[in-house]
Amino acid sequence: MGSSSCGVFTNPAKHTAFEFEEEDGIVSANILQIDSRFVSLIKWLGENHINVRLSGKNLPDGYAVYKIREIAYGGATKLSAEDGFLQFMMERLFSSSAPLDETLKEEDSELGDDMKLTSIQSITDFITCAGRTLPDNIRLWARRNLAVAKSHEVSPEERRHAQRALSIMMNIQWKTDYFESIDPDEARRILDEELYGMERVKQRIIETIIQINRTHTLPAYGLLLVGPAGTGKSQIAYAVARILKLPWTTLDMSSINDPEQLTGSSRIYANAKTGIIMDAFAMAGESNLVSLSTSLIKLLPVKEMEIQPMYC
Repeated sequence: MGSSSCGVFTNPAKHTAFEFEEEDGIVSANILQIDSRFVSLIKWLGENHINVRLSGKNLPDGYAVYKIREIAYGGATKLSAEDGFLQFMMERLFSSSAPLDETLKEEDSELGDDMKLTSIQSITDFITCAGRTLPDNIRLWARRNLAVAKSHEVSPEERRHAQRALSIMMNIQWKTDYFESIDPDEARRILDEELYGMERVKQRIIETIIQINRTHTLPAYGLLLVGPAGTGKSQIAYAVARILKLPWTTLDMSSINDPEQLTGSSRIYANAKTGIIMDAFAMAGESNLVSLSTSLIKLLPVKEMEIQPMYC
């Protein structure tokens, strides 16, 4: 095989293989080794006879594939309009476990960042190929709602709500509970760069970071920032997000007068909507994020910014 080859995945004699065309005819190459995360994806590509282009290089042990792109039918090397969906699934699979030893270096930089799962078919294909990247409870929830979205025994309204809920949940990148260690010195540098003074606040954040490094999980409590307007509460949240390398969002609680504004309204209503909490996750696109909830409690003015743990 050359630097890139176009063909389809097949399963002759119960052995997964890749068929591609060369000058002397069709060649079938057995797949000797495959990352377990991609087994379902390769099977799906083969079952649907999807033309792909494999890019990689020849090694002593065989041909190492570094990238898979979907190409249009007809033998051309032009990318298919559906390639964005394939890159979306692969990106999720790549991020579902520990980083790979090899860093991808490919001329094509288009990824599935802007890809959104909206149709029932795309959601079904994603669950089939990348369902293992989802936490068990989310995967079970997705399968139940997919059954509702496909059922003809429920009302069209229920199917529409189920499809919309699936679209929102499947477009969120669900992370595991494991959290990588954080360099305390780097964290202190970011805090000093973003915040002037506030030594008590910085010390409390460093203590939380030490706890994260000890357990490799995010703490079960939040941080309660107490202080009048303009004392730097939002800047603290931004600094924490930088340290944790997570997206961050702000939830304005001052105008909340109904629990459904937080949790979302019931699906029994035709105009059911998601709450601001799920909206924040959908906007961030990740299950882990730093959320700053403003105006939780109205307090008497204080002279100095304080930070306390808040258990939920």
